[in-house]
Amino acid sequence: MKVFKFGGASISSVERIQNVAKIIQQYKGEKLLIIFSAMGKVTNDLEKVANAFYAGNKEESLALFYQVKQMHLDLSQQLNNQAIAELSNIFTEIEWLLHDKPVRDYDYYYDQIVCCGELLSTVCISEYLNTVDCKNEWIDVRDIFRTDDNFREANIDWTFSQQKVNEIIKPLFNNTDIVITQGFIGATDENESTTFGREGSDYSAAIFSNMLDAESQTIWKDVEGVMNADPKLFPAAQIIDQLSYLEVIEMAYYGAQVIHPKTIKPLQNKGIPLLVKCFLNPDLPGTIISNQPTLNLPPIIVMKEKQVLMQVSSRDFHLLKTTW
Repeated sequence: MKVFKFGGASISSVERIQNVAKIIQQYKGEKLLIIFSAMGKVTNDLEKVANAFYAGNKEESLALFYQVKQMHLDLSQQLNNQAIAELSNIFTEIEWLLHDKPVRDYDYYYDQIVCCGELLSTVCISEYLNTVDCKNEWIDVRDIFRTDDNFREANIDWTFSQQKVNEIIKPLFNNTDIVITQGFIGATDENESTTFGREGSDYSAAIFSNMLDAESQTIWKDVEGVMNADPKLFPAAQIIDQLSYLEVIEMAYYGAQVIHPKTIKPLQNKGIPLLVKCFLNPDLPGTIISNQPTLNLPPIIVMKEKQVLMQVSSRDFHLLKTTW
């Protein structure tokens, strides 16, 4: 069992979705649970919908959501799939909400609206994969991941969610090799949508990896692997072939744009290796993150803008007392 996670950049166009299908086809015969983020900048677009709705601008929020809606309908048509009915159900769920007036706090409405990005992308991709002989089962992760009601930063109920993984997800692999679901989102015991916050999709993949005792988790990105510096700022930046969990956590602590520690912990607990690979060139080895210590790492360079390093020292020491 392997767990894959594809981010928004990897599915931002028809051509990139077709590329994802080619990657998946290379693993034919293996059991794969695959998590997708929302497409491209759809989460940003849905945040604008949530902002307009909460500000009381109903017509603006509906107009902004119409753009998101039309984009996915156009995508479905370009992929020649039959996802219209499933997409319409998700559209209706959001449009009903947008016709109401906000009576709860912003974070609640943010989660109800923004969560649909992952649902829409996975419906389109699941249908497309079925047409290119990547037969799969689509699952709404809100039926699996139970969370508390800390909207925008929800906490997973590990016991309940593990039970659902055992009852629903594991039996699916008796009839299919591929299960498609969403990152970033879950639901409360009252079926209200929640999100996991920053790096939520990577974290979702790590939860599934832990609960499925996966042999590995792969995050597919638009970079060749984890680098020792931002290549946009440092052209001589190097790919790091291997890292330990603790090194990644330390790098993130100091501000490096790598894997969030929240994602690492469920993998570290069970010793599940994390691979960071490039969806633009899947033949590259990428970076593997595991329990193994790493020797001879290159210097890690983290650029923090708009900060000043200050050193303070005393001009004299007459106030200091010496005890003999």
